[in-house]
Amino acid sequence: MRDFWIACGHHLLDRDATGGLVVTDEFLKAYFARPELNPPDDACAVERRLHRQVLADPRHAIRVNEVAAIADADARENWQFVLAFRDLLLSYPTLEAAYLAVVRSGAFNLPPLFMNQLVHVILRNAMDGCEDPFQLRAAELFFRPQRILPHEHSLLLGDEEVVGGRSPTPVLSLMSMLGVTTDASVDVLNEENADSYWLRSDQFDMGLDLTGGRRGQAALADAMRRWISHLLGIDVAIEPLTELRDTELTWYVGLDAEATRIGDRLWHGEGLDSGIGGRVLALFRLTFADANLVVDAVGRRPAYLILAMNSDQVVRMKPQNLLTGLPIKHLEAAM
Repeated sequence: MRDFWIACGHHLLDRDATGGLVVTDEFLKAYFARPELNPPDDACAVERRLHRQVLADPRHAIRVNEVAAIADADARENWQFVLAFRDLLLSYPTLEAAYLAVVRSGAFNLPPLFMNQLVHVILRNAMDGCEDPFQLRAAELFFRPQRILPHEHSLLLGDEEVVGGRSPTPVLSLMSMLGVTTDASVDVLNEENADSYWLRSDQFDMGLDLTGGRRGQAALADAMRRWISHLLGIDVAIEPLTELRDTELTWYVGLDAEATRIGDRLWHGEGLDSGIGGRVLALFRLTFADANLVVDAVGRRPAYLILAMNSDQVVRMKPQNLLTGLPIKHLEAAM
């Protein structure tokens, strides 16, 4: 079995009898060793003392007034965030349980960086044993914003940090029509180069073809199925659709903020003009293996999943919507 996404730190974690991730001192120390918390030369004595304490014992209890005594305001804020994150993880038996508690309550104020990192490592657990690079690349949407790079009849995605951050004019090696030269080169994942994903999985520098009817959408469907099964213990089937026409939209889940707005318009019988409708990237039909789990208002009818891009042609997927938005009875009883 080949490893992938090593940088998420999954190898630093333990697993309980159910396969959930259990926090360890080594995992916590990796956060306290981050550059944001490493005291600079001019750091105050309080900051230096706290850093020594948590490196020696990452579970060491730190009082609010101790953090408040840190002289530098930015350092103070960094400590507040990372300690809140640590305390969250230590409050639950597994990382999965902590994540579910956060997304169900909607009240925990964690920066997106921490939430994405938590999704990253939990998804690594959910995808354990996966031998399909297309599924793994599609799963990157769960925790990495993607920029849309349309080309003729193809819809290509590139990692936002790679294609939109390091260079404003990226080159996809299969998109010579861009006619630009830059050091930010991105290979579009295909059958010929798929094996290289294993060595590059932490670089996020491979593009994904999300064109309808091609392998990318099916791979994303499989990744979503694994995510739901791992966190909720529910078996579902998810299939990509090329269009949603004359369909009773009994239940839908927006996979991002833009898709939720589009779904709301459809739900209320409002039409979509070409500008708004053109933001829809993918549609999926979800059915439950056990119809008894579904709320009576839905019954055996399917739920629909919508993925869209925003006005900047960026998609920021919200994987928590797959956990909180499905028509499941007694959802709070799931894992």
